[in-house]
Order: sequence, then structure tokens, then C-alpha cells
Amino acid sequence: MTVNFKIGFNNNLITNSSYIKLLGVTVDNTLSWNDHIDLLMKKLGTACYIIRNTKTYMSASSLKMIYHAFFHLVMSYRIIFRGKSSHSSTIFSMQKKAIRIMDGCWNTVSCRNLFKKLQILPLTSQYTLSLLMFVVQNINLNLTNIENHNNDTRQRNNLYLPQANLAIYQKGAYYSGIKFTLGD
Repeated sequence: MTVNFKIGFNNNLITNSSYIKLLGVTVDNTLSWNDHIDLLMKKLGTACYIIRNTKTYMSASSLKMIYHAFFHLVMSYRIIFRGKSSHSSTIFSMQKKAIRIMDGCWNTVSCRNLFKKLQILPLTSQYTLSLLMFVVQNINLNLTNIENHNNDTRQRNNLYLPQANLAIYQKGAYYSGIKFTLGD
């Protein structure tokens, strides 16, 4: 059953939209990442095209700057919000494609050593780094164990991990960031 609401403000009708772009993040009416990932993959594909076409004219260090300017910037923008989504594998595949283009390898070559050679963080490592930076930058939002309870334990200076039963909360930046600091 579909219900159409007519919402207005100051005698102006607000039109219904299937998605909205807000601060570079596309949010659809079902709160899924599908539209955002589609736009992201187009941008990453364009970045791979730029890397491929400039590879013959650039040095390795210049190519790495192009990677960071066109690929890495797009891939890592707001990564803490979509880092654990089911679309991470497609984004990671595109990152491996860009790395292989930079090094001139075939599609079957493992990228593990290429990431080390080029000193570029893989998507999962970039996600972890972003989460840890989020926790450090927002340390005032977190309690330590000693602030939460008065037991003087060995873990008293660790961040307090709140109780969470909902999986969606556990996948969020706040909870995941604390969990990463604890080494879980």
C-alpha cells in the first residue's frame, strides 16, 4: 500500500524525491546505499580511466598523486558511514583495479604486495584508520570504564563499550570505533 503525502511549507508544496544528495552522500527513500554506491562507482571508474590514460606520461610519484586526487579522495569520503556495507567488496575490487593499472599488472596478479610497494592503504585499513581518527577527534563523547563504574580494574582507562543489542547500532561509527580501540 502506497500513501502519498502532500507536505508544504509557507504555502509551497514540497515535491517527493526517491533520493537526496546531502553533503556528498546520496540517501534514498529506503535508507540504502544503492544510489550512493552507483554514483561512487561511476566516479571511481572515471578515476581509473584517468590513471590509465596518464600512466604513459607520468612518473610513479606523479601517478600516485593522481591516484590520491581522483580515486582515494572519492573512495575515502565519509567512509565511516558505509565502511561495513555489503558494497565494500565492489569498491575494493575497483581499488585493486586502480592499483594494478598504476603498476601495469594483469588482473590476476595479487595486490597485497602492490599496496605495500605503492604505500597505499587498502579499503579495510582505510576504514579502520578513519574509525580510529573519529574516536580520537571525538574523545569527549566517550566514557572510560572508571567513569562508568567505580571498580578499579586493569581495564579502567579503556573506553567504555556500551551495551548494544541492535546490529545496526553495532555497525555504526561510534560503537565500531570504540570496539576497534579495544582490539576486539
